[in-house]
Amino acid sequence: MAKPTVSSEWLAACAGCHMSLLDIDERIVQIVEAVDIRATPITDLKHPDEDGVTVGILTGAVNLTTHEEVCKRMRERCQILISMGDCAVFGGVVAHRNMAGEVVALERAYIETESTDSEGKIPSSPELGRPTKVRAVHEVVDVDIHLPGCPPDADAIFYTLAELANGRVPEIKGDKLHWH
Repeated sequence: MAKPTVSSEWLAACAGCHMSLLDIDERIVQIVEAVDIRATPITDLKHPDEDGVTVGILTGAVNLTTHEEVCKRMRERCQILISMGDCAVFGGVVAHRNMAGEVVALERAYIETESTDSEGKIPSSPELGRPTKVRAVHEVVDVDIHLPGCPPDADAIFYTLAELANGRVPEIKGDKLHWH
């Protein structure tokens, strides 16, 4: 039987979720032996396989039109979609931008900051897309598993991936939400 395939993509976030994934330490060998890791922010492959993957993982909030496209592509190409981390599950810290509004937040970040050069301007590029209201992943596409945490605990990530690798749907509740 073929190994389950896993891809992940990183939206508006700090990289803490992917760092927490690496924090499963030597147990990552067990995961790598059980699944075929495909596209991730830390591999040469940048998009999930066109013919699909078993598990897709999205970290970060949706705050650009290009993030919407990433979410839709991942949903189309995976059987099970995980939103991982508070930004993906709830909007997280990134959603604070919604209180000020997109224009005000972007002007402060790119034009008014003390470190901005004299030609400060808000970036505009087809690769970036357009800013949108910040949303959780499930507000854009259907999500099968929500794994909260800022970042999620390494044990919770290991449990989730190990269960999926063994053909079981993890139950993320109670003591499975957070370990210490």
